[in-house]
Amino acid sequence: MPDLRSASKPRRAPNRDRGLVLLALLIALALGGIALMAASEVWSVQRQREREQELLFVGDQYRQAIQRYYFGAPSAATRTLPARLEDLLEDERYPVPVRYLRRLYRDPITGSTDWGLLRSGDRIAGVYSRSEQAPLKQAGFAPDYQHFSGKASYRDWVFAVSPAGGPPAAGPAPAAATAGTVRSPASSRPTGQDPS
Repeated sequence: MPDLRSASKPRRAPNRDRGLVLLALLIALALGGIALMAASEVWSVQRQREREQELLFVGDQYRQAIQRYYFGAPSAATRTLPARLEDLLEDERYPVPVRYLRRLYRDPITGSTDWGLLRSGDRIAGVYSRSEQAPLKQAGFAPDYQHFSGKASYRDWVFAVSPAGGPPAAGPAPAAATAGTVRSPASSRPTGQDPS
C-alpha cells in the first residue's frame, strides 16, 4: 500500500529557482544603489552651486558695508576703513551708532564666521572665504566680479572695495589701495546675482 503522507506533501521548489530569485534581488539592490549614488552626486553639485550663490551674496554684503562705512564718516571725521568686522554692526563714530550690516554672516562654504581679511594697513578693505575648494562657477559673474572667472579656489574670490577707476583688489595679498582710493557709492554699480 502506498504511503499517503508522502503523496499529500507539497513539492519543494528546486534550489535552482531559489537561486534565480536571490540573483534577481541582488541585481535590483545593486541597480538601486547605483541610482542612489547618482542622485546623491547630483544633489551634492546642486548644494555646492547654492552655497556659491550664497557666498556671492554674502561677500557682496560685506563689500557694500565696508564701502558705506568708509563713505559714512561723520563730516568732521577723516574717512577710514573699519578696523574689525564688528565695526560694521555698530559704527560708534556717531552719537547714535549706525549699522551697515544686520549681523556678521557665516561663510557659506566653510560654515564659519572666520573670514579671511584683506587689509589695507591695519584696516579691513575686504573679505574672502578661507576654503581651498575649487569653485564650480568659472564664468558668467556680475560685472563687479568678472575677476573671479577661472579662479582655482574660493579663497581667490575676494570681496573688496575698489580702487578708483579699477577692478576690485584681487587675491588675499594686502590691498595696494589706500582708504582714499575707494569708489564712491554713487559710482558703484549694483550687482545682480547670476543664477548659473
